Amino acid sequence: MTLTDIATRTYNHSWRLDPIIRSLLDTDFYKLLMLQMIRRFHPDVQVTFGLINRTASVRLADIVDEGELRAQLDHARALRFTKNELIWLAGNSFYGKTQMFAPDFIAWLAEFRLPEYQLRKVDGQYELTFSGPWTHSMMWEIPALAIVNELRSRAALRGQGRFTLDVLYARAKAKLWDKVERLKQLPDLRISDFGTRRRHGHLWQRWCVEALKEGLGPTFSGTSNVLLAMENDLEAIGTNAHELPMVLAALAEDDAALRQAPYRVLDEWRQVYGGNLLIVLPDAFGTTAFLADAPDWLADWTGFRPDSAPPIEAGEQIIAWWQRQGRDPRGKLLVFSDGMDIDSIEAAYHHFHGRVRTSFGWGTNLTNDFSGCSPVGAPGLEPISLVCKVISANGRPAVKLSDNPNKATGTPDEIARYLRVFGGADRKAQAVTV
Repeated sequence: MTLTDIATRTYNHSWRLDPIIRSLLDTDFYKLLMLQMIRRFHPDVQVTFGLINRTASVRLADIVDEGELRAQLDHARALRFTKNELIWLAGNSFYGKTQMFAPDFIAWLAEFRLPEYQLRKVDGQYELTFSGPWTHSMMWEIPALAIVNELRSRAALRGQGRFTLDVLYARAKAKLWDKVERLKQLPDLRISDFGTRRRHGHLWQRWCVEALKEGLGPTFSGTSNVLLAMENDLEAIGTNAHELPMVLAALAEDDAALRQAPYRVLDEWRQVYGGNLLIVLPDAFGTTAFLADAPDWLADWTGFRPDSAPPIEAGEQIIAWWQRQGRDPRGKLLVFSDGMDIDSIEAAYHHFHGRVRTSFGWGTNLTNDFSGCSPVGAPGLEPISLVCKVISANGRPAVKLSDNPNKATGTPDEIARYLRVFGGADRKAQAVTV
């Protein structure tokens, strides 16, 4: 394997388009898994996604050139799944027995293309939205985030010398390797790369994945990035995300249907995937509310992915729920993925080790940690909290409450309605950095 010289590639960015997204597989695996379910149950639902910069102090429209952004978005729209990519997807199976993706879905992907986008500048930010059938608009989320984040990184590094860039990336590599050395001290650790959406750049994510594969061996369980999984003979990691309950909740005809929406999602999920990929994401409208009304059959699912409450606090809440359901937590799985870095990974690992199985999705703090690495103190390399969320479904506003009110999305009136239906128990505001 030949290592990519990232500094040289960065230094040689020119006026020509250097594509950020070169494959439709350069996305997170859960998008494809959700897409298959959405196509089966909700093929006609119209959904709008929109970019949200939660780090409002960073004026993206003043940093990222609009022409460059449009060129990258247009290039992504021109991509199609290749025959080799579709063959690889079709070969994914559950324990070598059942195909993950049905043949008709693979055939449908062969004709897929990203839909049009809408872009304008508003008060120093980009208003970037994607509207159309849910089966199409949802696939913009990851490429759009990757494009905007990498264009911001390129802008921060533009004009820096070849040796300055060499030192920057050497320091970042050493910083990551120090983390790898610490992770190697944790027996039975399971960790995977979840860093596509807010990565510094595609080449840097690829380096990080290859470094973890070599440095951690079997401890490194895979990557959520489908392209990198295919290229590095790794397992593609993923289950489902907040967009599923957000859309079904938006479509609910009354408050009773709204309250049942999170469980309807999971019932549809198990119809598609049977006894596989049974990981619950409970926090879209608050974990406490979710657990209070959770059907008995969820206690037999593999595990939970707490995503917006402090990891240890959220894990303890879910363990207590399993125990109330008469289940032994030692046979269950907690997946931690919300802003995890080396310190929080170590803390959660030690706290839960031997009490419940754990797995860690390492995201932005893996693929975009350049703090203190620039020899010239270049600003603009710190990651920001950039997301792409559901705005509406069939013209109805969508809401995410979250366990952290600072992550809530939606109109004030609809947020107030959802709080009336679900309650706001145990929601605690925390700073959102990534």
